[in-house]
Amino acid sequence: MARRAKKAKSAARRGNRPQKKLSDLFHEALKDIYFAENKIIKTLPKMAKAAQSKDLTAAFNKHLRETQGQVKRLDRVFRIIGKPPRGKTCQAINGIADEGAEIMKEFRGMPALDAGLVAAAQAVEHYEISRYGTLRTWAEQLGMSDAASLLQATLDEEEATDQALTELATSVINLEAEQEEEEQEEDA
Repeated sequence: MARRAKKAKSAARRGNRPQKKLSDLFHEALKDIYFAENKIIKTLPKMAKAAQSKDLTAAFNKHLRETQGQVKRLDRVFRIIGKPPRGKTCQAINGIADEGAEIMKEFRGMPALDAGLVAAAQAVEHYEISRYGTLRTWAEQLGMSDAASLLQATLDEEEATDQALTELATSVINLEAEQEEEEQEEDA
């Protein structure tokens, strides 16, 4: 009896609002990542231009091309669910992009700039990896295997980009940032 009363009370609080399901949550998260990917398309050229390392510039340009393809995949996922491709402002990606812009401004011309750019880019990658993993799982659970496959392809690219950035940072960029700082201190 107590359960029924609790459910009735909960339903009364909701009023006449339609019940939102996993499919609704999937659509909302899809709009979020669509906004994020389009924001990234606008941000990557700035990061590529700011990068001091040719390898890092090349990595950003490569990921820009991948991101453009990822947006096309998202367009296909929207078609699968019968909704128009539309973004919804993602405060998380806006915040991460703002941090990247701050690094570009504060470290411009400094030895640690590229290390900061890699860190900012990896923050984006980790956000995307989280989103795409969730979306892929939800697509599977909703029986949308075509959408799940598209989302998995993008997840694979995001993970590969994250790994490539780690390798670039640990093999070259972080070491150069520290060595250049030490050289400047020795010269002083």
